[in-house]
Formats: sequence, structure tokens, C-alpha cells
Amino acid sequence: MAAAFGAQGRLCVGIDPHAHLLADWGLEASAAGVRAFGLRVVEAAAGRAGIVKPQVAFFERYGSAGYAALEDVVRAARDAGLLVIADAKRGDIGTSVAAYAEAWLTPGSPLEADAMTIAAFQGVGSIAEPMRLAESAGKGLFVLAATSNPEAAAIQQAVVADGPRAGMTVARAIIEDVHAFNQEQPPHPFGTVGLVLGATVALGEYGIDTATAAPAVPVLAPGFGHQGARVEDVDRLFGAFAPGVIVSESRGLLAAGPDGLAEAIGRRAEEVRASHG
Repeated sequence: MAAAFGAQGRLCVGIDPHAHLLADWGLEASAAGVRAFGLRVVEAAAGRAGIVKPQVAFFERYGSAGYAALEDVVRAARDAGLLVIADAKRGDIGTSVAAYAEAWLTPGSPLEADAMTIAAFQGVGSIAEPMRLAESAGKGLFVLAATSNPEAAAIQQAVVADGPRAGMTVARAIIEDVHAFNQEQPPHPFGTVGLVLGATVALGEYGIDTATAAPAVPVLAPGFGHQGARVEDVDRLFGAFAPGVIVSESRGLLAAGPDGLAEAIGRRAEEVRASHG
């Protein structure tokens, strides 16, 4: 991630083949369509951005053929030197969540990505095995902590009743557990386990202190572009988390269509570099 930031900047291009975008791009709503869509995004992003984020759900809806398409897209992206964050948002306990991590993070797996999104609302302890696998395999996790959908606020702002995080919000407790894990690992430019913090979220309302974030935590920050967050506001929005923020944008770029996408990515990547290196 540090190398990607240095070479191409912080922009992450979402690969989200919505049905309306497939139609706008002249592609079928099928596994073949999402494969073509994904490969075009990879081609446009390569050399212009450092990170891509395929939304697994848009491929999964086409069953096994959709997964075969996703395997091709992920492989093409990694072969092109792009970091791949599988936006899978898996979450479970025990051997089940370990198996999810093995699917996405095991070197040589058909779905091998560089990182995956994961949910830990059953407790961060429930994803201990994925965290260990990510560390040992040189991969990453992004743990949902403060998401932008309004339905999440009641849970993520709820206060932990007991234990070492008692009195903290659920979102803050997740962040503290992530910090604790990273601090126990060998030093890296960025921690193995990062966070998903929505760029449109008022983090203070979630009990998150942006003035004292532990250094070098990766932050996947969806919400830029179409959803309204502005690149120039990263420092204001994220405070001490800002050095690790990945600027994630999907629909605002994809709306440029297959012919305009490369130019849109290049322009946006330059704007991100100009604002934040």
C-alpha cells in the first residue's frame, strides 16, 4: 500500500457493474457483461491509479459464472500491478469466517486479492483468524467501523456495556481493537488491519477521536465523488487518520463510460495527488 501511494497516489477505483451502468456501456446484464466491464476498468486504471476495488456482490449475482468472471478481473488487475481490495464484507465466527479469509487472502487462491473488507460486529475477536492469515500472507483487511448508511448509526453509535472497551461506542471499540492488533505485529509502513470509515460520516458523532489516531492505520474511505465527499476535505474529515486514507470512488468515475473512463481516472488521480500526495 505504501508503494502504491508513492507510485500512483491514493485513488481507489471501484469496479461496480450496476445494471444501469452495464446498459450505459452497451454490455449485457450477464456474467460476460460484468467480466467485460471489469476488464475495461482494469485497463483504464492501470498506470493511472494504484488500487481497484471490485464489489463482489455485482459478480456474485450471476452465480458460478459471475465468480469465474470475477476471478478473471482480479487476476488481470493484479497482473497489471494494481492492488486489489475485494469488497466482500464477509463476517462470521470460527471456521466459517476463517474459510472466507482463505478464499480471498490465500496466495494462489482463484480469488486471491491483496485485501478484503470484513465485518466484525460479532466482536473483533470473531475475526482473529482472518487477521492472523492476513498478517502471515502479507495481505490486508478493512474492518467496517463507521459506515455511511443511516441505518448503521444506531448500532455503530451504541455504547459497549462491559469489558475493556466499556463506555466506548461500538465503532470506537472496533478501532481500538484494530490498533491493538497492529501494534502487536512487526512494524510495517501501514498496519495489516485497516478500517472502513465513510467519508460522508461525522466521525465525532460515532465517538471517534480523529485527533489522536494511532499512526499508520489504513483507512478505506468510500463516499467521494458521486456521494458528495471532496478530496480537498480529507484532512478535515479524518484528522490524524488522514495519512492512511484511501480515496475510494466508483460511480463518479464509472459514469464517464468506457470511452471516457481512462481520462476520468487520470484526472481524478492527479487531483488526489495534488491534494494529498
